Amino acid sequence: MSEEEITYETEMTADDVGATEHVPETVTQKSLTADCLRLIQRPGWLWWVVFLFDLAILAVAMVAERNQIVQGIGVAGHTRPVMWASYVTNFVFWVGIAHCGTLVSAILFLFRSHFRRAVYRVAEAMTVFGVMTAGLFPIIHLGRPWFAYWLFPYPHQRQLWPNFRSPLEWDVFAVSTYLTVSTIFFLVGIIPDAAAQRDHGANRFYRLIGHIFSFGWTGANHQWKHFYGAYLYFAAFATPLVLSVHSVVSWDFAMAQVPGWHSTIFAPYFVAGAIFSGVALVINLLIPIRSVFKLEHIVTVDHIEKLSKLVLLTSMIVTYSYLVEIFSAWYGPSSNERDMFMWRFFGHFWWAGWTMATCNSLIPLLLWSKKVRRNLPLLFVICLFVNVGMWFERFVIIVSSLARPFDPAPWGVNYKMSWTEGAILAGSFAWFFMFFLIFIRVLPAFSLAEIKETLRAPMRRKA
Repeated sequence: MSEEEITYETEMTADDVGATEHVPETVTQKSLTADCLRLIQRPGWLWWVVFLFDLAILAVAMVAERNQIVQGIGVAGHTRPVMWASYVTNFVFWVGIAHCGTLVSAILFLFRSHFRRAVYRVAEAMTVFGVMTAGLFPIIHLGRPWFAYWLFPYPHQRQLWPNFRSPLEWDVFAVSTYLTVSTIFFLVGIIPDAAAQRDHGANRFYRLIGHIFSFGWTGANHQWKHFYGAYLYFAAFATPLVLSVHSVVSWDFAMAQVPGWHSTIFAPYFVAGAIFSGVALVINLLIPIRSVFKLEHIVTVDHIEKLSKLVLLTSMIVTYSYLVEIFSAWYGPSSNERDMFMWRFFGHFWWAGWTMATCNSLIPLLLWSKKVRRNLPLLFVICLFVNVGMWFERFVIIVSSLARPFDPAPWGVNYKMSWTEGAILAGSFAWFFMFFLIFIRVLPAFSLAEIKETLRAPMRRKA
């Protein structure tokens, strides 16, 4: 019997049913390799237009940063008592964005959530680039970025050491550890797919990139054994980081005696908000990619819907945290706390407070409808509002609390964002998308190895 005459049938186990429920039967291993590697080719005119526009925004941000270095931190809108403003807001925002990758790739891997296989590579890349973006803002906030190395403990002649009791010093260790672990986790997971790129790349350059990131992978049985063992180990090691890193960031505020900050709910509140904004950005990235590159059969509507359910879940947790904060301030003994939360919604920054509540608590309620969760254009807009709301959440927490300290003397001095801060904020998005646009063109943006595990395993039928 010839190869063309052989028919196949599949014997399914209970685990296989869960793994294949989102994969169309028309997808084969050969077509899957071709489709996923289609992204890794010479960029077209649309990619170049977007990339050059991105670089133009980044250039404006670099001019603004140069202006701040030359003229001093005073060109930013920072005024007493608001000395933490947009830069710390951006830092917390980007650290939060970076948490989704570890959630999807590590935690859902440990829980054997099969839908993650088609989406986790994009989330992992987003994690690495998000941490790289977040790490810029403590340096920018210093005003003298060439002294950023002072934050790290190292032996030197003057025997001066950083203050390890400072919460800002905790950020140095938390973010650097998270960047190291997430980068290693990302590179380990990409090894088998980089080998496929090495063997099937469109030209010599892409095959060279695959050769570098495949680390000599041949697909031998012992390599797969060690690969899965290492991936499981890094997943278990990275999972506590999802809970610990943003908890440490939240303690920057919770350890301070400032109205609206000194709260024990900040750690779980910040972690839920981080996952909330990160999953929303993953959806914002996946919807254009699957549409532009015609990958609807790989990243299906079912995958997007499950991610949107995570957005809904974390929105409910964040909303509950808002209500707990308000109730604690109203029921607690401190009049300063009550005045603070009243001022957040009816004071000078009322527009920021209501934007936060609308985008994070009210708009995501639409996701209770299955029709909305499967309407990708509408879902894309909702997730954009989510990230706008999460940026304003950090803005409200930082700026409104600092603008209303215990001493009423500086209450009349209100913070206004300068053009320098606005340009650097826009530049942070340009910095992030610069790396992401390059990534989708030089490395596999989807996990070939894991998605192939979801395909139906053929079995030769007896003639």
